[in-house]
Amino acid sequence: MPAHILVAEDQTDIRELLVMNLRGAGYQVAAVGDGQAALARQLEAPSDLLILDLMMPRMDGLEVCKALRAKGSAAPILMLTAKSTELDRVLGLELGADDYLTKPFSLAELLARVKALLRRADLLAAAQAAAQAPGAKNAGLIRNGELEIQPAKRQVRCRGAAIEFTALEFDLLLYFASHPGHVFSRSQLLDAVWGYTHDGYEHTVTTHINRLRAKLEADPMRPELILTARGAGYKMRDTPS
Repeated sequence: MPAHILVAEDQTDIRELLVMNLRGAGYQVAAVGDGQAALARQLEAPSDLLILDLMMPRMDGLEVCKALRAKGSAAPILMLTAKSTELDRVLGLELGADDYLTKPFSLAELLARVKALLRRADLLAAAQAAAQAPGAKNAGLIRNGELEIQPAKRQVRCRGAAIEFTALEFDLLLYFASHPGHVFSRSQLLDAVWGYTHDGYEHTVTTHINRLRAKLEADPMRPELILTARGAGYKMRDTPS
């Protein structure tokens, strides 16, 4: 069954163009023109992925994103913004958006992002199914000090406490944990975890790393697990001997 996508965009011409191209790519698509309608529809009949415009009447994309995450929705969210400031991008990511595109954007780029986000969601569903299989308990367990990751179950514990992550946060953490001590540039992480490399979107990586640190580090301002290699990128500390 094709994935179902909800488009929330107040500009009619853009909304219709998105719907036409997404349907042309084989997706089922619903569309609304404001944030309140998007929130209500997603809570009543959840779509597999949401495309939210940042600036909408009645409720903007940031408010919709925040409300959905507060209610436990893990559906991938792609934010569209006409603004190009770093603050707008970071706000969307901090509130739980998985990715963003700055207008104007190419439709090919948007379809690539949609495909990558849906592929990640499929991998998450497959991992959850595998976690229910006999013998899956502790399969492939990764430890780094007080951090424990069970990839098959997509579960994380740190200092004895269970921690919840979005799909992208988990994928980024697992990639670091699978290569302890290895330094990755933001471009390399975009390619490996997000599934694309595109100039100007490295801030997506930085924001997700900040979110990981906020959840994992005793003091996010003095990280001991996910470290910055100045001028080179980021790494997870070497596994303690």
